[in-house]
Amino acid sequence: MSIPILMYHQIGDPNPRGTPFRGLTVHPDKFARQMRWMRRLGYRGLSMRDVMPYVRGERQGKVFGITFDDGYRNVHRNAMPVLSELGFTATNYLVARQFDGGNIWDQHKGIPFSALMTVAEMREWAQAGNEVGSHTLDHVNLPDMTPEEARRQIAESKNELEQALGAPVTAFCYPYGHQGPEHRVMAREAGYDNATLTQRGLAAASDDPFGLPRVTVARSTNIVRFLQMCLTRYEDSRRRP
Repeated sequence: MSIPILMYHQIGDPNPRGTPFRGLTVHPDKFARQMRWMRRLGYRGLSMRDVMPYVRGERQGKVFGITFDDGYRNVHRNAMPVLSELGFTATNYLVARQFDGGNIWDQHKGIPFSALMTVAEMREWAQAGNEVGSHTLDHVNLPDMTPEEARRQIAESKNELEQALGAPVTAFCYPYGHQGPEHRVMAREAGYDNATLTQRGLAAASDDPFGLPRVTVARSTNIVRFLQMCLTRYEDSRRRP
């Protein structure tokens, strides 16, 4: 059984034309339409915590995973009500030391500032049935770190998020999707249950649970392509060997 795990970043009004990485912001109306189509077709959107039994082959059903990177406030504002309306759950990977902060790691790329969730908003996200995952302490590029610093970013972010949330944090996402075999080991040793990449493909039981591929949903993804990515083997045909 192969399952699409959708990857979103921001849900809001796109930045002006010409802005770097403008495509990573999906309009709220488009997001709502995508979710409602999947519900209409009999699918349930699930967080990593909820979808992993299906990925591992322990359960069967018409499901797909929903993930958001970075913990943007506009996801809390624009996506959470849609998820609640449809009875879906999702995982948001938060940067542990940027509560009520912003995407400062993007500044040198010319990407405009966008606000991240507060601790209170993170708790509301979780109370609505959604999952909080980790995206390291500072959104670092793990391969550039010493082994000691990479391990600290992976393990301490879990601890700090758990203290702020008051609940276990078991899902991890490698910033930028950059990682090596040693980082997968670190995530496992830190006590996570799974970790996701930015690599394209559908998730299956044969995948390393600490190297799960995802389906990127961009601003320009129209509904026909969205359904093709979710309901066919299209993404696996573009998966790197």
